[in-house]
Amino acid sequence: MGVTNTDKALKDKISDYIDSMRDDMVATLSELISYPSCRQDAKADAPFGEDARRCLDRALEICSGFGLKTRCFDGYAGTAELYGESGDGKEPAEPVLGILAHLDVVPAGDGWSFEPFCATVSQGKVYGRGAIDDKGPAVAAMYAAKAVKDLNIPIKGGVRLIFGTDEECGSSDLEYYFKKEAPPKYSFTPDASYPVINIEKGMIRGKLTAKAYTSLSSRLLIELEGGTVVNAVPGTAYAVVSGISADEVAAAEKKLSLPVEFDIKEFAGLNTLRITAVGKSAHASTPELGKNAVTALMALISELGLADEASELVSKLSKLFPYGETDGKSMGLKISDRLSGSLTCVLSVISYSSGQLEAKFDIRLPVSSSVEQVLSKLKPAVQGAGLTLSEYSGTQPHHVSADSPIVKKLLEVYEEVSGKKGECIAIGGGTYVHEIEGGVAFGPEIEGEDNHLHAADEFIRIDHLLMCAKMMALAICKICSGD
Repeated sequence: MGVTNTDKALKDKISDYIDSMRDDMVATLSELISYPSCRQDAKADAPFGEDARRCLDRALEICSGFGLKTRCFDGYAGTAELYGESGDGKEPAEPVLGILAHLDVVPAGDGWSFEPFCATVSQGKVYGRGAIDDKGPAVAAMYAAKAVKDLNIPIKGGVRLIFGTDEECGSSDLEYYFKKEAPPKYSFTPDASYPVINIEKGMIRGKLTAKAYTSLSSRLLIELEGGTVVNAVPGTAYAVVSGISADEVAAAEKKLSLPVEFDIKEFAGLNTLRITAVGKSAHASTPELGKNAVTALMALISELGLADEASELVSKLSKLFPYGETDGKSMGLKISDRLSGSLTCVLSVISYSSGQLEAKFDIRLPVSSSVEQVLSKLKPAVQGAGLTLSEYSGTQPHHVSADSPIVKKLLEVYEEVSGKKGECIAIGGGTYVHEIEGGVAFGPEIEGEDNHLHAADEFIRIDHLLMCAKMMALAICKICSGD
């Protein structure tokens, strides 16, 4: 589709305005980064902690100063609305577009070169927790709405910015908010990547349990621990074993020849060893990028010839989740399709001590499958290994047609602003729009740039921040035009 002179004039007008707001946008983002809005204990009127509430209040205060109509929903979420023109020109039109961004962040963690909650501007970048996920995009949305308003660009339908405060810990904020207000006709979230994400895989997370009776054998598994969160490939794990020599463990390690580092040390007395596995962590939606320390350690334990029921359970679990397998093939779960790729399966957390085994897993489902289909194969597989699926939760895949109006409009915007070919892509993770019919993700990440999301020294390039605002402003104009 060609770009008309009218389109170019509008794009240039928006671009010039956003460029003039460069310093203001950096200052606003820096201020929002200063709130350590990780989830904390609930307080009165602050369901996710005082810092998240303060950050939300400040964002709404800034939007109000821009002339947007703001509302706060009991500290769970807030909205800032730019009204469109109604048919009679008197009452504001209902919003046709919702832009959903979150103001909560993951904990800072270690390894920072900069203060995570005191923004640093260096070499054209803003560093700080939330810079790319998702305070930077939230600021871009705020200034996009401001641009449309200040430039007096007519829109027939309004736009509603929706700011949440619990995206990182389950999105209970939106669950509360959508009981108060329905989503607009069209929705997108700038909390993934460009060009347009119209497919989000489904998800099953669950816990497996089993009991191992005490063994009289001297060659036994005493303890096994690995992983901390269900949605990540575990980077470390350890086991304590007895009745076996370090040479035997080293021989088993050599036989397996896995790309994971094992450290073997004497532990707590004679004939007891602590074995530590160090792999590489990765997000559960992209397990192929990691090296699973838990499944590697289970494979090693299976080779040691231990003679107790606990190690036998671990060996059975290892056959269901063998090291290097990320598609669930060993449980009959291998499914793939052209649109969304392969099912992924990660054993992410394990704990064994005093006869109790517990393990957690994360499965991402392609659009051609369903929660019910996968569970119908998963349940008998784990039962056959002597394990119990003691709890689980599931969400179905989310798919918006590439021919839908919002997808077409956003791809137009992407191509006009970036100069690159737009296309739809699928992701394994879930966003704010997963449960919103017709909702898609639009930005902010771009291929080939690592913004250190959820890691130390998270950043957003200032030019990138401005580009996001330009895209969102143009998207508001196109989607809310009524054409």
